[in-house]
Amino acid sequence: MNLNTRKRKLVILVVIVIAAASAMFAAFGMRGRATLARIEAVEQRNLISTVVASGWIRATRAVDVQSDIMGRITELAVEEGDVVEEGQFLLRIDPTQYEAAVSRARAAVSEALAREAQSRANLMQARRALERLESMFQSQIATQAEYEEAQTAVMVQEALHEAALHGVDQARAALSEAEDQLAKSVIRAPISGVVTRLNVEVGETAIVGTTNNPGSLLLTISDLSVMEAVVRIDETDVPYISIGDSASVTIDAFPRQRFSARVTRIGQSAVQPPGQGGSMAQAVDFEVVVTLDDPPPGLRPDLSASAEIVTAVREGVLAIPIIALTVRDLGEIEAVPHEEPQAANAATSLESERTDVEGVFVVRDGIARFVPVEVGIAGREHFEVLSGLSAEDSVVAGPFDLVRTLTDGTPVRPQPQVSDATTQTPGAR
Repeated sequence: MNLNTRKRKLVILVVIVIAAASAMFAAFGMRGRATLARIEAVEQRNLISTVVASGWIRATRAVDVQSDIMGRITELAVEEGDVVEEGQFLLRIDPTQYEAAVSRARAAVSEALAREAQSRANLMQARRALERLESMFQSQIATQAEYEEAQTAVMVQEALHEAALHGVDQARAALSEAEDQLAKSVIRAPISGVVTRLNVEVGETAIVGTTNNPGSLLLTISDLSVMEAVVRIDETDVPYISIGDSASVTIDAFPRQRFSARVTRIGQSAVQPPGQGGSMAQAVDFEVVVTLDDPPPGLRPDLSASAEIVTAVREGVLAIPIIALTVRDLGEIEAVPHEEPQAANAATSLESERTDVEGVFVVRDGIARFVPVEVGIAGREHFEVLSGLSAEDSVVAGPFDLVRTLTDGTPVRPQPQVSDATTQTPGAR
């Protein structure tokens, strides 16, 4: 091989090296300018949409026992926590004045009966006198005036007897009322259950119970066999909840346990109507009741609880990470051809309606392109995709600051994946 041939080969080799180096520098230059991003594929997933709210536990059936009469409590047969049966004796209010009232009413009944008997006797006497005068009048022994006077006397006695009968009825009604008041001095359990609240002691005075007077509450009996959680739901979530929706309830007093439940009641009005609390900007909440399927032993009313209500379930739907969804002004976005005509039509429709639109940044050939999408329900970490994407797409799914500030047409490259071995803490399993 002569010298010229070797030189020619050397020149060719140098050119190849320079070209390769240029290509490498160009690639590294593009790689250096590309933004690191977490990129995830659009996949089919099973999504569960839930609404989470906090509240408290209460018995489905609880009765506040109040007194219908006023008096000093002379006997108390139960303590808080006792199990009672319907009709069981609970407490007694001093019956002295009510027993006296019954005695007076009974005496009044006896007096009314005596007056009725006297008026009945007077009526019988007046009728016999009328019969005698009638025969004498027919025999022309008695005059017309005497006969008419006898008739009038009968009518008077009939009216007096009727008044006496009403007097008897009135006296008996008063006796019934007095006996009812006396009976109310003994208070019995209205339902079977547990005494969950006891507000009185022997010697205290029971006052007549009223709804707006908490001091009139003697005790509360709750049926703990059926328990429910009362939670307050924001007005924006209430339309998505229906009677019968499944739920899981967590109770602070029972850590690391979840209890299945069902929605059994949805409030028809707000807990506190807007403006009633003095501020028109206050949050508007509605009470939702979820009944536990199998309450644990020892569960008590008023315990703090949280309920996670399942509002929708989707199986095998396209989904994107929640963090990937963002909002952009359509005036700043270049049109991107879509593989699906349905997605293109959805984007066109959105453009005609508003300038700000929800969408994601789809990665195509290393470039992030903003694509409008329509989403459905939200799971824990993913949105359901109704239109705008296909299963072949990949989207920018973080970090959050990048998704918020990313612009259409920006070069992106995947973040390096950190292995589990390097992120696992010592002793973790």
